[in-house]
Amino acid sequence: MEPVIFTSEAANALSGVLTQLSFSHLVVLTDSNTQTHCLPLINGVLPNSTIYISVEPGEIHKNLETCSSIWSEMTDAGLDRKALMLNLGGGVITDMGGFCASLYKRGIRFINMPTTLLSQVDASVGGKLGVDFNGLKNHLGVFNEPETVIISPEFLKTLPHSELRSGYAEVLKHGLIRDKSYFEKLKSENWESQDWESLIMHSVGIKKAVVQADPKEAGLRKILNFGHTIGHAFESYFLDSENHLLHGEAIALGMICEGFLSAQKIGFSFEELDHLTKMMLQIYGKVEFSKEHLDPILDLCLQDKKNEGNVLLFSLLNSIGDCTYNIPVNREEIRDAIHYYHNLKTA
Repeated sequence: MEPVIFTSEAANALSGVLTQLSFSHLVVLTDSNTQTHCLPLINGVLPNSTIYISVEPGEIHKNLETCSSIWSEMTDAGLDRKALMLNLGGGVITDMGGFCASLYKRGIRFINMPTTLLSQVDASVGGKLGVDFNGLKNHLGVFNEPETVIISPEFLKTLPHSELRSGYAEVLKHGLIRDKSYFEKLKSENWESQDWESLIMHSVGIKKAVVQADPKEAGLRKILNFGHTIGHAFESYFLDSENHLLHGEAIALGMICEGFLSAQKIGFSFEELDHLTKMMLQIYGKVEFSKEHLDPILDLCLQDKKNEGNVLLFSLLNSIGDCTYNIPVNREEIRDAIHYYHNLKTA
């Protein structure tokens, strides 16, 4: 498990890490947003010989074509196997950058420096790396640990409101699957006025404990997928449309649908389903879609990596704070769950 450094001063923490590591060259991967808003916060501690690679932002560019351009720039720069990559950005950059580092010359070391709430509490921790392929989210990937992860709340000041809200969905998920008192605390507070540093540390602690118990997702780690089978299907379906969803918006939808499945399949109480549903709608609103979208979205659920053969396996809630996994769910049951969401009334 990679060491995670929490710091209020990202540049100082990075300087300390770079001093301890031996490397031939440092290559920094950003997208155009983090190049503008985040790189200046750490530029002063980077070696003069640093190589910079920047890509277009967004999930739509998290693919092999972008990886190919990154590998080409690394090759043109003459980077050898002792090079070190610093991934400075959100989940797209930490996922894709780690993936590129893991394959370049059979693997070079990398550091993750997540700059969004989503990547700080989720994507940068746990060793899952990958890219989207043929419209399927994270369809190609590897497990590999960074040298370290440096998490600093100061980067959150660079985020638009919508990105901060997107990341908060994963925070809520951590409470739902593992820590009822944490979820109740989140429910009782205005999400926009959080103590982000303590919240991030708590969420990372939950995820790290699960990942340490099950690094390669043989069992317990599957609970981290709650909300993600249906959520990823919606995220993938709308990815190239003008109605594209941020990850957290899709996962909030997915958690409502999979909360409904939990009530139908394993006895999750309808009272707790009502609490979950109202909270998600209050923060994220409702995603509108037509019934003609339903079959292609169901087809995407069938492509989910968590399925085994033709059996769709879900992680579902016994109760708030208690999640189980490998619950078989059929296509019609997923359809019913999406209908439940579609028919919800918003204030």
